[in-house]
Amino acid sequence: MTVRLYGPNTEYVINRERELQAIGYLSAAGFGAKLLGVFGNGMVQSFINARTLTPSDMKMPKLAAEIAKQLRKFHQVEIPGSKEPQLWIDIFKFFEKASTLKFDDIEKQKKYKEISFEEVHNEVVELKELTDRLNSPVVFAHNDLLSGNLMLNDDEGKLYFIDFEYGSYNYRGFDIGNHFNEYAGYDCDYSLYPTKDEQYHFFRHYLAPDKPNEVSDQDLETLYVEANTFMLASHLYWALWASIQAKMSPIDFDYLGYYFLRYEEYTKQKEKCLSLARSYLSASRDE
Repeated sequence: MTVRLYGPNTEYVINRERELQAIGYLSAAGFGAKLLGVFGNGMVQSFINARTLTPSDMKMPKLAAEIAKQLRKFHQVEIPGSKEPQLWIDIFKFFEKASTLKFDDIEKQKKYKEISFEEVHNEVVELKELTDRLNSPVVFAHNDLLSGNLMLNDDEGKLYFIDFEYGSYNYRGFDIGNHFNEYAGYDCDYSLYPTKDEQYHFFRHYLAPDKPNEVSDQDLETLYVEANTFMLASHLYWALWASIQAKMSPIDFDYLGYYFLRYEEYTKQKEKCLSLARSYLSASRDE
């Protein structure tokens, strides 16, 4: 049995009602620990006998294939209620909170003032317009598939997805692109972001778990464009999230520093990923 307590102020970034509704259905579909009970500021779940993965584990071909297969199943779970994708709703909500903060700590306030929220807003609007044109399928997404939310029982070879705090209906491309960003680990070493070959290995097992070698080139390219365009949205999402956490979280962590790490990586990858998406869209239009 495991007791999970919600951290202070987490309601600013997590929809607890949405999480609790989803857990029952995900648990019934074989995901995560079983929900045994709920109380004021937490929940009781069954114990999972497994180890938490590390970022380097996720890159291993056998594990990457298993994560992809499980993610496909996860995306097929039906959760009642609105199926409206939450990505941009959440990003604009985060933006509104993030852009009106005030820090008592002078150094923090100084660092916070370096953020150009006008620029960030323009980036969000531009990226939303482009990703809307990709028509990425809407699925029930995990939205936070980092190594810490993946567990493996080595003896049985069984993989577990855990912690559905950020779960919601969302774009398939976002869930996958966000997962690829997590290859960088807590140190944000983005040189570890998966190569095209590594991504295609993942996509084959995601799209056709039983016949991975029969996936068409077109399907692989479509998912490659989706994942690498929504990967940019993942940087904006977690950058804005971090700026709110800098104010709200009692955890001793340099959240503002993390904001800049994510936003800088977004800026670095932006042109390459946007031109990839644009050329894909114009080729699709010409067919």
